[in-house]
Amino acid sequence: MSETTFLARLRDSPGAGKLTAIRFAGQFGDGLFQAALSGAILFNPERESNPAAIAAGFAVLLVPYSVIGPFAGAMLDRWDRRAVVLWANVLRIVLIAVTATLLCAGGGETPLLLLALTTVGLSRFVLAGVSASLPHVVRTEWLVPMNSLLATIGSGFAAAGAGAAVGIIGYVGAGDFGSGMAVAAAASGSIVGTVAAARFARRSLGPETLPERGDHGAMKAAVDIAHGLGSGAVAVWRSPTVTAAMTGIGAHRIVFGVDTLVMVLILRETTSSSLPGGLAGFGIAVGATAAGMFVAALLTPFVLPRFGRVRSIMVALAAAAIVQVTFINTLTQTSLLIGAFLLGVAGQTIKLTGDASMQTEIDDDHRGRVFALQDTVFNIFFVAALAVAAFVVGPDTTDLAGETSAHVVVLAGAAVYLVGVVAILRR
Repeated sequence: MSETTFLARLRDSPGAGKLTAIRFAGQFGDGLFQAALSGAILFNPERESNPAAIAAGFAVLLVPYSVIGPFAGAMLDRWDRRAVVLWANVLRIVLIAVTATLLCAGGGETPLLLLALTTVGLSRFVLAGVSASLPHVVRTEWLVPMNSLLATIGSGFAAAGAGAAVGIIGYVGAGDFGSGMAVAAAASGSIVGTVAAARFARRSLGPETLPERGDHGAMKAAVDIAHGLGSGAVAVWRSPTVTAAMTGIGAHRIVFGVDTLVMVLILRETTSSSLPGGLAGFGIAVGATAAGMFVAALLTPFVLPRFGRVRSIMVALAAAAIVQVTFINTLTQTSLLIGAFLLGVAGQTIKLTGDASMQTEIDDDHRGRVFALQDTVFNIFFVAALAVAAFVVGPDTTDLAGETSAHVVVLAGAAVYLVGVVAILRR
């Protein structure tokens, strides 16, 4: 789909344009918020963190949402998605304001992480809701190219948000106040998302069936949600393509968690004069990954018809294993950036293939919980891998033991990719 065709589709379908605005604004705000938190926790001279503390921070951010994520997905199939997306954005504005105030006041890490946990959880909720709603505003035959273009442009918005955070912190200062100002700016994405969501009519985004009036008792709702989760898992298993996508996403997130920790440690210790370290270096790494995602979004609509969905996922996993051994394993900043770009290509290929499979092979009454299950796989595997890597690598990658341990976890990541290929073949 060309840019002209894409714009024509948005013009012909006002609903698609409004969902696009919610997604792009949300991704910009997410990129800004997460990069600002990275500045506050990972690269803040006022808050030194060792690998174990970094892993704990990610765990606090992501694990609790991963536990409630499937329930959130079931709610997307039970409640009016338009209302969910609208109020999730409103709550994000409030939480971002509180987080920014606490940061500027030099508040402790525990309340900051708890606030960040809720904020990031709501952003996942919004993106899952947008993905589950897209088939209501776009014809089925346009879902794959539309997903690709949304991911292409959306990754650019996320990278722009991260760049904005780096710029704000660089201008204001690397301490708590600068990070607080960057966090506050992240509310802009939720403000745009709130306005766009408010312009949808009630129940226009699905699900197609809602509980009867008076059928909202807390106990019955919990039972229905638990039953819905079971049926959602069955729906995933009955589709080999969706199962393959979940397997590929899980394998990629395990390795991405390992590589994230290694990247952070090397950027904190780098003395390279050609490339910046610290938060600026981390921003470059995020940009390299986003560029890879951009390329994947351009290629996927052409690759899928030629190779098929399952084979595309396996090829992406195998290619990622090669990248892990050849580029990530060098542990040099330049090679890591090249590896981040290439893994961005592979990971986004898997993600786009999975999105297309879920949107076309999962019925509307189960689609929201399946997207939330995907987020659960995304978060739990990422955090678990990060925690194991932190334990194995230790606090310093500059000494011989730390460098050797880093090589071990990187090569183990390559093995995880290959295990994913084998698991898909057996399925």
